[in-house]
Amino acid sequence: MVPLLARGTTLGLAVFLRHRTPDLFDTDDLLLAEEITARAALCIDNARRYTHERNTVLALQRSMLPQRTSPYVAVAVASRHPSAGSGSGAGVGGDWFDVVPLSGGRVALVVGDVVGHGIQALATMGRLRLAVRTLADMDMPPDELLTHLDDLVLRLADRADREEGPGAEEMQTAAAGEIGATCLYAVYDPLFRRCTLARAGHPVSAVVAPDGTVDFPELPAGPPLGLGGLPFESVELELPDGSLIALFTNGLIESGESGADAGFDRLSRALTASDSTSSLEQICDNVLDALLPGGVPSDDVAVLLARTQGMDASQVAIWDLPADPAVVAQARQMATDQLAAWGLEEASFVTELVVSELVTNAIRHAVAPIQLRLIHESSLICEVSDASSTAPHLRRARVFDEGGRGLLLVAQLTQRWGTRHTPHGKIIWAEQPFPTGH
Repeated sequence: MVPLLARGTTLGLAVFLRHRTPDLFDTDDLLLAEEITARAALCIDNARRYTHERNTVLALQRSMLPQRTSPYVAVAVASRHPSAGSGSGAGVGGDWFDVVPLSGGRVALVVGDVVGHGIQALATMGRLRLAVRTLADMDMPPDELLTHLDDLVLRLADRADREEGPGAEEMQTAAAGEIGATCLYAVYDPLFRRCTLARAGHPVSAVVAPDGTVDFPELPAGPPLGLGGLPFESVELELPDGSLIALFTNGLIESGESGADAGFDRLSRALTASDSTSSLEQICDNVLDALLPGGVPSDDVAVLLARTQGMDASQVAIWDLPADPAVVAQARQMATDQLAAWGLEEASFVTELVVSELVTNAIRHAVAPIQLRLIHESSLICEVSDASSTAPHLRRARVFDEGGRGLLLVAQLTQRWGTRHTPHGKIIWAEQPFPTGH
């Protein structure tokens, strides 16, 4: 009997039996047994360590990705994230995706790929996903969001250089080069049925029209995140209802030996093979079966599918308002009448206050044209747009102040509110939940 020893730990016991001859084991036999068990114990310990490391990295990866997709009014979504199937946890990559609800019923779709593998790549991925959600909540356009994300990756690379300590310049350059990423960010507006996309060194997305036609729209490539100093550009697409947007990382199209061009062709055929009645889950499975025949990719893959659904005209009410204080009462009445038509009379009190405050602020402090918009989707949204770029902000009114409390009331009575800038001005919006029973 010989113990299996590895790194000071006993993993088990090896029993050697001799049954064809009654000869006793001699010293040479003992040395051979010790050599065999030492190598076996080291292999077993390495396998245990690699398995534990991989399970830990995969658990960390799953915790950083969306656990389940919530229902959205603007799109229906489905996703897949198969991880690399061989090696230790150091082989797990930083591919990721996310779906972020935005103001006005819009939704952001994002997919990215971090350079490298292992814990460091996952940490960078988590930071980027959190940064994207924070910037998306600020309603930044896609090109501007990627610019801020590029600055973040540059700061992470600079900090990695400093943490390396004094050393050769070549080593610091290599360390900085390991922190980089690609990203594609898209915003779909169901009201106007438009999708605005920008990418940073990421593969283009696929768009499937309702008739089944597959297209890969040309998007300015943009530099990968982490280079700095180079601009990003956005492209706007008109998408009819029922269009399918497919976002993915390069692990999907580069999984075969024939290169990315053949991968795009296989992806196009897989998307074409799915008809309009196929569910998004089925389409995801078809895509993975076609592009990952073995089922286990050599590199991480992230796939995000979204089927668009525009708002019906009956869900939106729009009024153009003159810059006249006398129109505020008229705006309140029009909003009240529209709520009655939607069967939301119980929301009239809060909506009247919101409309009065936002329209009054636009008339007093902004520039025409002024527009009031009510949106009836998963919640009740009130939007007021104007041609000024100055955004309002909450402030604490003093005891004897005659004003300064309007936005505070809006913030207290609504679920959330905010400002988003447009090419021609800004939009102040407020969102309130439906009354109980609606």
